[in-house]
Amino acid sequence: MENNVYQHFRKDEHPFIDAVADWVSKVEREYVPFLTGFLDPRQCHILETIVRGQGQDLKFGFYGGYEHAERVRALIYPDYYEPTVEDYEIMSFNIEYPKKFTELKHRQILGTLMSLGIKRELFGDITTDGDDWQIHLDQKMSEFVSSQFDKIGKITIRLEPTIGEVFNPVTDWVIEQVTVSSQRLDTVISEVFNISRQRSKSLIEAGKVKINWMVSERSDTPVEEFDQLSVRGFGRIRIESLEGRTKKDKIRMKVSTINNKR
Repeated sequence: MENNVYQHFRKDEHPFIDAVADWVSKVEREYVPFLTGFLDPRQCHILETIVRGQGQDLKFGFYGGYEHAERVRALIYPDYYEPTVEDYEIMSFNIEYPKKFTELKHRQILGTLMSLGIKRELFGDITTDGDDWQIHLDQKMSEFVSSQFDKIGKITIRLEPTIGEVFNPVTDWVIEQVTVSSQRLDTVISEVFNISRQRSKSLIEAGKVKINWMVSERSDTPVEEFDQLSVRGFGRIRIESLEGRTKKDKIRMKVSTINNKR
């Protein structure tokens, strides 16, 4: 991997860049497709940047079990190859539980899966249509997860393979335009959630802010396209695009938010 690639990304992203470079080399060397685990949007952006930089001999695709999934698997393949949905090796399951007597929440399902020791790259989105819940798994892990994932807290559940089409999930994301003076983490949080810069800085220093699911304690960390921020007690921010500067040299951003304070 050429060193000039690193300059476009944060230092903590360099290990993932190296991993992508290894995947690309493997496809070039063996001339067969390579399937990744489930990636977040920022990782997809990095992978796309690197594969496109290799020229026209390699292609890539993304799929997460349904259209417009957030977490997806990537397939890197030679230009002769014609991929199918089956190549992404994803199985979708309904979570069956006693809906009349209880309800499930995303954080409960995610927390239980993680407590089983299942790595995040082995399962994709956890989605709901407002009533039912579905999860999307690495096909190789489906038998293990089905056998171990039988309770969420005190709620008894079971996984049933999804029959027919996967439903379109209900989402609380709201798209909005914001203008910020810089891409600093504390500045973006302050603007989006309408809190003081000092308060956003305190939240960061207290370990209550994550960038792409990893705690960030530096207020001056620049946020980039496709980053997802989580601010405990406030909600989430996804940077959809950077859209240039205003006449006063401020930065226009398109963001999606889930605001717990609304």
